[in-house]
Amino acid sequence: MTNFRFESPLVLLLLIPVVAIAIITVFRRQQTVLYSSVTFLKNLPVTPRQRLRRLLPWLRIAGLILLVVALARPQLGTEETRIRSEGIAIQMCIDRSGSMQAMDFPVDGEQVNRLQAVKHVFRKFVAGEDGFSGRQDDLIGLIAFGGFASALCPPTLDHGALLDVLSSVKIPEPVLDAQGRIVNEQLFREEQSTAIGDALALAVDRLKNVESKSKVIVLLSDGENTAGVVSPQDAASAAAEFGIKVYSIGVGSNGMAPYPAVDLYGRTVLQQQPVSLDEEGLKAIAEATDGLYFNAKDLDGLQQVYTEIDKLEKTEVEGRLYTSYREIFNYPLLSGLGCVLITLLLGNTWLRGLPS
Repeated sequence: MTNFRFESPLVLLLLIPVVAIAIITVFRRQQTVLYSSVTFLKNLPVTPRQRLRRLLPWLRIAGLILLVVALARPQLGTEETRIRSEGIAIQMCIDRSGSMQAMDFPVDGEQVNRLQAVKHVFRKFVAGEDGFSGRQDDLIGLIAFGGFASALCPPTLDHGALLDVLSSVKIPEPVLDAQGRIVNEQLFREEQSTAIGDALALAVDRLKNVESKSKVIVLLSDGENTAGVVSPQDAASAAAEFGIKVYSIGVGSNGMAPYPAVDLYGRTVLQQQPVSLDEEGLKAIAEATDGLYFNAKDLDGLQQVYTEIDKLEKTEVEGRLYTSYREIFNYPLLSGLGCVLITLLLGNTWLRGLPS
């Protein structure tokens, strides 16, 4: 939207005497030659130079008007709306322990494991797809945990890099030698467990010094705390002390779930295995930090959980209207001077002395 204004509008009052003088000058009959009768002269043809001569007073008046307009300092302004966004800081803690291999989440008509489903919805939550508003103004970091917690990405606005890191999160796999024996058996066994407390403590450490109006941890797990050196209760207390809310999400449920396994013929098949979700522990973590606990038993439930978090933790947006002005007096100034100079030049040279 474009705005126009005069910085010194009172100067435009000078147009009154300028117009008055102009009227008097143009319409006043000037007798330049005394003669008894000029009747016969009226029938003489009017030359182009005479016609131009008659325009000189009007051109001079136009020049004076433009000079007065220039003195009033005309300005042109562009009106814009400035949006100031104040995002929040979110630390994602994603369980990648062995239990996340359960193939009980359908995505696009295909059964996938719980980790793939979590990554699928998390990507849409960050990027703003399929009804999500997106978190483009939020600092988002990523921690993945099994038996150990690893800070994979610090809180950042570079969500493209964050999602690239997310793609690299995988469930630990054994390293086999030429005979098919597990080389890293002890490490592999440790990585199959779940260190919820350590992951939560690491998330608090990553968020405690971040400057943000709101700090949130989203903790996703499908099991119970079976490893680590920090208890979930102590980590939750630390989060509460730093004003960090925890939204805990229990993925799946207790009971039996299908897991991939290799049969005697080397084929990958699904076998039902028992799973244990510590809902009470996840609820206690959320309650200790004034957060909320959610349970997501399928993909739709997981998406609904993220939708709820999207509504609860909104980014503050403030609109400000401002107008930036620039001077444009040079246009009427140069035009006015041009009109006056042309009048003086032609009136004293080519159009000089012609009867009007």
